[in-house]
Amino acid sequence: MAEDSTIILNSDDQSLGKIQIAPRVIEIIAGIAANEIDGVSKMHGSLANNVGELLGRSDRRRGVKLFNKDDQTLAIDVDVYLDYGAQLPNVAAEIQDKVTQQVALMTDLTVSEVNVHVQGVVTPKEEQVVDPDNLFGQEESEDGED
Repeated sequence: MAEDSTIILNSDDQSLGKIQIAPRVIEIIAGIAANEIDGVSKMHGSLANNVGELLGRSDRRRGVKLFNKDDQTLAIDVDVYLDYGAQLPNVAAEIQDKVTQQVALMTDLTVSEVNVHVQGVVTPKEEQVVDPDNLFGQEESEDGED
C-alpha cells in the first residue's frame, strides 16, 4: 500500500469536495477489530513496532497490512498470536468477519479478503515460587550440609 498515500472514497454527491482516508487509518480499524476477538493474545509486529512499544508508544496497526486490489476493493493481512486452547479456525473466522464488518461500517469501503496468519500460540505463564531460604533450588544432603 506504500504506493498510495490516500484512499479516496467514491460518493455520489461530491459537491462539497472529496473524502480521503490515509491507509494507516484503515489499518488501525482492522487492528483494533482483530484485537477485540476472544482468543487473540496479541498482534504480531515488526522490530520497529516492538521498539516503539518499549518507548511507550502503542501502535494499533501492528500486525496489519493493507493492499489495494485492481477491482477497487481492499485485501487485508492480519498477523496474530492466539491464546493456547483457542479454537484456531473459529477465532480466525471471527477475525475475518469482524475486520470486514468494521472497515465497511466505518469507511464504506469493500473488503474482498482478510487473510489471517497465525504466527504462534501464547501459553499461560506459570507463576514461579521462590523459596527465600533456598534461592538456587539446591537440595540439602541428609546430614544438613550442601
